[in-house]
This record gives sequence, structure tokens and C-alpha cells, in this order.
Amino acid sequence: MNKKWTDQLATTVFTFIAILIVAVLAGLLSYILYRGFNQLSLDFLTTPPSSYREGGGIGPQLFNSFYILFLTMVFTVPLGLGGGIYMAEYAKPGKITDFIRTCIEVLASLPSIVVGLFGLLVFVQLTGWSYSILGGALALTVFNLPVMVRVVEDSITSVPREQKEASLALGITHWDTVKTIILPAAFPGILTGIILSAGRVFGEAAALLFTSGVTTPRLDWMNINPFSETSPLNVFRPAETLAVHIWKVNTQGLIPDAREVADGAALVLIIAVLLFNLLARVLGRFVHRKLTSSK
Repeated sequence: MNKKWTDQLATTVFTFIAILIVAVLAGLLSYILYRGFNQLSLDFLTTPPSSYREGGGIGPQLFNSFYILFLTMVFTVPLGLGGGIYMAEYAKPGKITDFIRTCIEVLASLPSIVVGLFGLLVFVQLTGWSYSILGGALALTVFNLPVMVRVVEDSITSVPREQKEASLALGITHWDTVKTIILPAAFPGILTGIILSAGRVFGEAAALLFTSGVTTPRLDWMNINPFSETSPLNVFRPAETLAVHIWKVNTQGLIPDAREVADGAALVLIIAVLLFNLLARVLGRFVHRKLTSSK
């Protein structure tokens, strides 16, 4: 009787906690939607922000967020994938491997402000790039790389070892086994790591304050030359992202409608993260079916 009562109590407590978490999340999203919905318009999404008048938009900041996300994933995914494969399949157990894992855990626990100061020293001052998109993307790569390596390693080690042993028993090389057997089976977990890393890029502000800057120059959207100073594709120009813009608008308060702009930008940021996650899941399932030849 006591065991049954304890089981029912535990079930009730955990159910209540789950409902509470969902309620808090729903309430937060509803509040952001309520505050920012009136700001959503084509002009708000495409026009540049205003420095001192009301009615400005977030067009350049929205583009900068996706551009920095793209560059960060270009650096993070291959390096994280390679590091995770090495740690899971090629690194021999020992003190060196344990030391590497310790370093990865330390890097994963660093505050973003520390990564930003490191990026300021290395990618801004030491390289002479000043504030730039490339510096911000590299700083976010340092920020996300430890998480990506651990997620890839855990995803690979969670694959049943019988699959690897069966492949090796058939005479398939180690690398071909990793490439054709282990990685396709671990792909859902790897995709989760990519989505988590992307979410951190969208919402990060502290590291970008010191690396990509808090301003965006006037851009010529028809100029696709990546080496031109007015081109939006130039990786050596400063770039203010949505998260940084929200911080800037709330702290400076120079425009009359600062609260409305911040609310609208926060809603756009939430929608962008949601759409990215949904799109990544859809593409991930398609790629996983192709890799595993499953329907």
C-alpha cells in the first residue's frame, strides 16, 4: 500500500512540474506575442532602425542575425563533428583524453561575457579586423564548439556497438563504418546539437557586443560584392544583431518608441528561432531517411 501511494504521489508531483513548466513557457510566449504583435509589419521587418525618431525597423539586424548564424554554423558544425568523432572513436582512454574532456567541460561552462572579451582581444585587436561579422562568428564558434563536441560524442557512443562490430566483421574499414553506419544512426542526436547551437547564436548578445559591435553601416542591398564596404555580404563590417539591438534599444532609450521596438524585435526573434527549429527538424528527418534508406 505504501509503495502504491508513493508511486501515485511521485506521478502527481512530476505531472504538476511538467504542467507548471508548460504553463510558464506558454505564459511567457503569450506575453511576448501580446506586446509585440502590433509592431509586426513589412516595413518593420525591412526598414533600418531610427536613431532618434519613432517608427524605425529591424531589417539590417534581422539579416545580420541570420548571416552570423550561417557563418557560425559553417565553422562550428565541421569542427564539432570532427572533434566528437575523434573523442568517441579514435581517442584512446588515458590521461590525455581525460584532460581534453576536462578542457571541453571548462570551455562549455565559460560565461558568454568571458568569450566576448577573449574575442575582443583576439578577433578584434590582435587581428586588426576591428568589429566585424567574422569576429563575431568566430567568437560564437568558441562559445558553441564545446557543446557541439559533447553532443556529437554522446550521440555516437549511444549507437549500439553491435552495429559497429557487425560492420567491422564484414571487413569494412573503421572510417567507412563511422561514415556509413555510425553517423547516420547518430544523426538525430547530432541534429539536436546543431539546433541547440543555433538557438544560442540567435539569443546571444554579450559575446557579440565585444566582437561584431553595436552598429550597422548603411548598406547597399543590391551590392553582392563581399569585398565592398557597403555590401551586406562583407564579413569585415560591423553588424548589430537582433539580440544586441534589443539590448541597445532598452539601455539607451533614445527613440520615443523604444519599448515598442524592443517588444516587436523580441517577438521576431522568437518566431525566427521557432521557424529555424521547425525547418531544421523537417530537413533533418528528410536527410535521416536518405542516410538510413528508411521510409
